[in-house]
Amino acid sequence: MSRAGTKVTFYEDKNFLGRYYECDSDCPDFHSYLSRCNSIRVDGGTWVAYERPNYAGNMYVLSHGEYPDYHHWMGLNDRLGSCKYIQIVGVTSSQGLLSSTAIVAGFTWGNVPSGGRGHIQVFEKGDFGGQMFEATEDCPSIMEEWHMREVHACRVLEGVWVFYEHPNYRGRQYVLPKGEYRKPVEWGAASPAVQSFRSISE
Repeated sequence: MSRAGTKVTFYEDKNFLGRYYECDSDCPDFHSYLSRCNSIRVDGGTWVAYERPNYAGNMYVLSHGEYPDYHHWMGLNDRLGSCKYIQIVGVTSSQGLLSSTAIVAGFTWGNVPSGGRGHIQVFEKGDFGGQMFEATEDCPSIMEEWHMREVHACRVLEGVWVFYEHPNYRGRQYVLPKGEYRKPVEWGAASPAVQSFRSISE
């Protein structure tokens, strides 16, 4: 289903050149249209692009803006094959507070307070063991903030968060909707290497 005011365009070459493919809704496979992807322009909304068709492989969160080469979206290579739109919709609670809900491919991903803030707890050991640290703001370096080298478990209490493998929002990305994650494999990671995280906002 097409969404007004949302569009992402994938280009084969750097700097928005060469063949391109436009999406205004979820697309499980655009790999057959483009042999590679070296630049992206997001004209509306927030998107998750996946390395392979059918929403598989490494994922990359793309907000409004231009990405002239794959390094700008922290891509590991020039391969992308599918994408999903992240819809942030306004909701008013019983207390009259405005918040948002993130919806990806029809699945609701919890409440995101206005401004993109959320609430997350991270743990130094699996199954919510060891020290626990809480955040309601983005964290560019968990090593500097809490002297942790890894995250082995987490609880997303509000919002949708993105874990990054390296500090300053770099490296592999993992999207975490509201829920409990007892070990890294539950958020799609092969290891507990998480060095920064941020909440998703539109």
